[in-house]
Amino acid sequence: MGPLEGVKVVEFAGIGPAPIVGMLLADLGAQVVLIERKVMNSNAATVDPTLMGKAAFFKRGKKSITLNLSKCSDVEAALSLVAKADVLVEGFRPGVMERLGIGPEVCLEKNPKLIYGRMTGWGQTGPLAPSAGHDLNFSAITGALFYGGLPGDIPFPTPTLQGDVGGGSMSLALGILSALFHVNKTGQGQVIDAAISDGVIYNMMLLASLREQGVISDGDRNDFFSGGAPWCSTYRCADDRFVTVQALEPNFYQKLVSICGFSDDPDFVDQYDKSCWQIAKTKMSAFFGSRTQAECCSLLEGTDACFAPILNFSEAANHPHNQARESFIRIDGVLQPAPAPKFSLTKQVVGSIPDLGEHNDNILGPLGLYNKSNLSD
Repeated sequence: MGPLEGVKVVEFAGIGPAPIVGMLLADLGAQVVLIERKVMNSNAATVDPTLMGKAAFFKRGKKSITLNLSKCSDVEAALSLVAKADVLVEGFRPGVMERLGIGPEVCLEKNPKLIYGRMTGWGQTGPLAPSAGHDLNFSAITGALFYGGLPGDIPFPTPTLQGDVGGGSMSLALGILSALFHVNKTGQGQVIDAAISDGVIYNMMLLASLREQGVISDGDRNDFFSGGAPWCSTYRCADDRFVTVQALEPNFYQKLVSICGFSDDPDFVDQYDKSCWQIAKTKMSAFFGSRTQAECCSLLEGTDACFAPILNFSEAANHPHNQARESFIRIDGVLQPAPAPKFSLTKQVVGSIPDLGEHNDNILGPLGLYNKSNLSD
């Protein structure tokens, strides 16, 4: 079992990064009870629910029960579960849980050791706290999005990675694990206010350091991290596939230049001479553009030139390195990411995806909270 075996989590179903937190904890061995609506919220942003099924990776390893939190009896049922839990996870707008009667004050009174994990886009406080927003917006206001995209192009990130999961899910997961350590020492539970925007800013630590050193600027984004340098960019190959190079260190840069045949080219002598970057990049573009992606891989992959091909999800799953690392798994024939990081002793076991309300009887029954004859609407 995983390192969190024995930890009990109650998650209130939602969308976005909060369900990923529950999945992370379940992957790590925690027992996660997911409280879902019996009828889907018609205003929830999602794909066709009939198509989710086995693709609802964020539900894997959890136990699903259905409650109607507009009914006092079902709120009491939820509070009964919270009273026996170690962790609560919710991702609603500020004030929603309080209006339902399941806010931090109520829950911590019932369970002083509870870790109450809250996930929002803008946080519980601040001028934007009550406003709607999504991944792209949270990345934009933090400064992170500014540095994305190639020079002259519009900034746009890979969806969900920078904001929702990187700034949101991972931030709250870290907070929960830290709070578990604290409660084991002191017996004191606490509330975690995880704002996606805060998490994105925190994840910019290395970027902020480079900015302070003058390596990158707030100007036209014509620096190496924005793809301005010939040795830190994306290139199109002859077969319209793409590859990447990011040879930051001088020795890695020399390896890249040598393999590509530019060792004696004066435009590649000084790695940081921006006056040479445009023409050097043109030459690099011609080098990669005259070869297929596979040919580029045969020359550069596995060397210290800091190279990698750009692959889609299916191709990534078939790459020898990812296969050797078992970085992808198939459950019920569906390809999905495997848990990370890897542990030497407590190997994670990925659970199945539950049906809606599948565990009503098993979880609510022993508590005297479930009766098939009056199942909540």
